[in-house]
Amino acid sequence: MLNVHNLSVAFQGEYLFEGITFQLTGGDRVGLVGKNGAGKSTLLRIISGEQEYDTGQIATDKEISIGFLKQDIDFEKGRTVLEESYEAFTEIKRLELQLEQINTQLAERTDYESDGYHQLMVDLNEVQHQYEIHGGYNYQGETERILQGLGFKREDFNKLTDTFSGGWRMRIELAKLLLQNHDILLLDEPTNHLDIESILWLEDFLNGYAGAVVLVSHDKMFLDHVTNRTIEISLGKIYDFPKPYSKYLVQRKELREQQLAAQKNQQKQIEQTEKLIEKFRAKASKATMAQSLIKKLDRIDRIEVDEDDNSVMTLRFPVSVTPGKVIVTAEKASKSYGDNQVLQNIDLLIERDTKTAFVGQNGQGKSTLAKMIVGDIPYEGTIDLGHNVQIGYFAQNQAEYLDGSKTVEETMIDAADEKSRPRVRDILGAFLFRGEEVDKYVRVLSGGERNRLALAKLLLQPFNVLVMDEPTNHLDIKSKNVLKEALKNFSGTLIVVSHDRDFLQGLTNKVYEFKDHKIKEYLGDIDFFLEQRNLLNLREAEKRTVSEKKGKETKENSKQDYEQQKKLKSLQNKLSKTESAIHKLEKEIKELDVALAVNYEETMAQDNFFENYQSKKNQLDQLMEEWEAITFDMEALR
Repeated sequence: MLNVHNLSVAFQGEYLFEGITFQLTGGDRVGLVGKNGAGKSTLLRIISGEQEYDTGQIATDKEISIGFLKQDIDFEKGRTVLEESYEAFTEIKRLELQLEQINTQLAERTDYESDGYHQLMVDLNEVQHQYEIHGGYNYQGETERILQGLGFKREDFNKLTDTFSGGWRMRIELAKLLLQNHDILLLDEPTNHLDIESILWLEDFLNGYAGAVVLVSHDKMFLDHVTNRTIEISLGKIYDFPKPYSKYLVQRKELREQQLAAQKNQQKQIEQTEKLIEKFRAKASKATMAQSLIKKLDRIDRIEVDEDDNSVMTLRFPVSVTPGKVIVTAEKASKSYGDNQVLQNIDLLIERDTKTAFVGQNGQGKSTLAKMIVGDIPYEGTIDLGHNVQIGYFAQNQAEYLDGSKTVEETMIDAADEKSRPRVRDILGAFLFRGEEVDKYVRVLSGGERNRLALAKLLLQPFNVLVMDEPTNHLDIKSKNVLKEALKNFSGTLIVVSHDRDFLQGLTNKVYEFKDHKIKEYLGDIDFFLEQRNLLNLREAEKRTVSEKKGKETKENSKQDYEQQKKLKSLQNKLSKTESAIHKLEKEIKELDVALAVNYEETMAQDNFFENYQSKKNQLDQLMEEWEAITFDMEALR
């Protein structure tokens, strides 16, 4: 499907990656991983044809279609959600315009017997046929299905796209991409702006996707659920294993340990050989043997151990002054956006040195309450900050507010005061912006590098309370671990909004669950919360939020779910058998067609040839009808 051979890309005289080679085939679902700035997004842009490369080759099969979900998108103003989504269907929209023009001409003309009128009727028939082939009568329903899967409600469909946040606009772009049925999908951080229901829906969609998928993600759970192959970019090389991320890590570690052991044994042999050479050199009778050993040593293929890129940011959040015992109190705090009531009569108490997690499905008010606490948005009720409270706030879209026309260093200097300005270079160095990297313009930084810069800016002002809204978006897995350790060691008060269970484990000692305009307190860490909810993981907790709105689960519902899964599995087996039978029949019919084309008279003279041929055709028609019915039943069950 796609071959990458000896690909190299240099940036400012240094190779981002050099001589990398890999292939993509149908059914590959590749997790592309590596630290921020390793070249993941660059590689996606090169494969999509949006960026040039220095040396190497990229070859694809003819008529391969590649779809690319970028981190940065730009919509034309004035379109509704549906109108923007329909932009995915360029050919259908072109045919619709043709149909409209032909119908307008037919309505205006009265020369019904003329050749021109007859030609219009022929054109109409042809365009309608093409319209049907391209799915013109189904695309609107399919668009609505995918938009709803990604979290949009029907009442959102006719709203203008510019009334939605960047995260929701990203969902529209993702919907367009999924609707286009590409052969290869390139997805750059597709889960960053999705709530848990939409992530689960996307997992199901990608697991059933027939083409190849290459996705950049720092969500370990998503990678493990979707991918069947991992490619890591590290220090300009790639490591390619047919395993999802967690299994890849284990295999990569085992391989490196084997390399180290083999290298150690080889080094011992080399040292022994060198000792013999030195010993034999001193004796004339052994000189020939010494030369032989030297040649043998030169021929040895030295074992190399895969290098690990262990460069990670060093992060420590200092506390400014000691605040009072009470950090935040809220009484009957409420927030609504028009008719949409998000939070209602919230009572909250945050005490000094506590570490609190806000969890729950998107749209339940986690980020809203964080913004209310830091005074970012107006609200009803009261929220009071305690004595000497100084808040450092990291917003979910913090990186979006960085000025792309400034360099990394200029961004920091402009945000610093007299006390912090001399420390700018030291802070940047701790966040892996060293040497010439401080002169990079913000616009060329990767999503993870921008997030690191936004975190660095946070250290320019004193604080004793940290409010962080989805701080791990775009951060690579190693940087996420560093951030987690820094927050664990932070001696101030922490409030963190996150969907990431791995990140929250062992980090917080109190959990607030957001659901139905209210919050519920759990006095323990995230594992305690999950145990109390009797759930296996945070995803199930957030998924349950939706189901609980419809009523408490009962044993009868569980039984129905089991029966439904049982039916679905039975239908999947039946579908597989039917598809195999169809494939076999199509092959047999094709062989008969070839025989007819090569020697028509001899083939037709065979006993019962026509009856046998027609029987296979009838069987094929019947199987196709069965396949259609099974597919319809499966869609209904899902």
